[in-house]
Amino acid sequence: MIIKKYQSYLYSLFLKRFIIVSLIFFCLVIIVNFFEEIRFSEKYNTEIFYVAYLSILNAPSLIFEIFPFIFLITIKIFYLNLSDKNELKILSSNGISNSKLIYLLVILSTFIGIFLLLFYYSFSSNLKSKYLDIKNRFTNTNEFLAVVKEDGLWIKEEIDNSVYFIHAEKFDKNFLKSITITETNKYYEIKDTIIAEKGDIASKNWYLNNVTVIDINGSKNKFKSLVYNSTFNAEIISSLFSNLNSLNIYELHQLSNSYQKIGYSNTDIKIHLNKIYSMPLFYILMTILGFIIINKLKNFKSRFFVIIFGVLVSVVVYYLNYFSGVLGNKGILPIYLSVWTPILILFLLCNIGLLKVNENWFNF
Repeated sequence: MIIKKYQSYLYSLFLKRFIIVSLIFFCLVIIVNFFEEIRFSEKYNTEIFYVAYLSILNAPSLIFEIFPFIFLITIKIFYLNLSDKNELKILSSNGISNSKLIYLLVILSTFIGIFLLLFYYSFSSNLKSKYLDIKNRFTNTNEFLAVVKEDGLWIKEEIDNSVYFIHAEKFDKNFLKSITITETNKYYEIKDTIIAEKGDIASKNWYLNNVTVIDINGSKNKFKSLVYNSTFNAEIISSLFSNLNSLNIYELHQLSNSYQKIGYSNTDIKIHLNKIYSMPLFYILMTILGFIIINKLKNFKSRFFVIIFGVLVSVVVYYLNYFSGVLGNKGILPIYLSVWTPILILFLLCNIGLLKVNENWFNF
């Protein structure tokens, strides 16, 4: 396909504005995150270097969340740039209608969206993973020392001078099933092993049922119940798996399969994956929505009003998306419906808007 000069110009103009807006948001995110990392630095007495470094590592993942609104702002700036130079009138006089211009922007947004999905998201998730790993070096709360594998849930925690390795085959809300707790000293020499049929981990005092304790000499003692004092509870363990932005798409699918094998709900992962997959379409719809809004408000002289209105639209779309996701997490809406309903609503609004926009050519 041969790209005409005016198409090349429009694509170039949009890309430049998109990069500029993205860089502005990137800087804003780093600044906001910088203050958050300062609190972390004060708590764990880290060097100032890590404050800046962690802020930069975390920024790409946060930017990915707000890309839809970056597209919305970009299209407005793009439109205003063309309007200020009377280039919209030139395009109109040469047969470039609203529908043609939107078509070109949709094509470009599609390519950008696919690039962000296939490459940028993996890049940002790798940086997020490094971000969490570095934080793990400075924290003593063990908040990152848990992992789900195909054979179950694994936890490592240090209490006093002992190291505990915990394995459970099933994790269901506040309960662990088929639990093995191996206690070692700091040199990883085994001291005792606790085997339990089930454990209530609603609090940090785990109430274990049908317990067998094997001491260092191999002697076995059985108990109907036993209390194990941990630094973890069900809420803490669940929160460890909530930061899915540190995993790429392949790792998310692997984790989802592992969750199913241990009986842990993979609803959050499915919702997260569907949100990622819906992003390219979300970008396209936000581009169209931004074009419709700015086209309808082109006669307003106040740029401030246009920008504020766009921000309000972004807020409404964000909370619509957020509220729908909450309904999906709570099980009120099916997973796919909770993710794709906001997209469907935007799609219908954009189609209604396009019908009205295409009724007229650019008028000045």
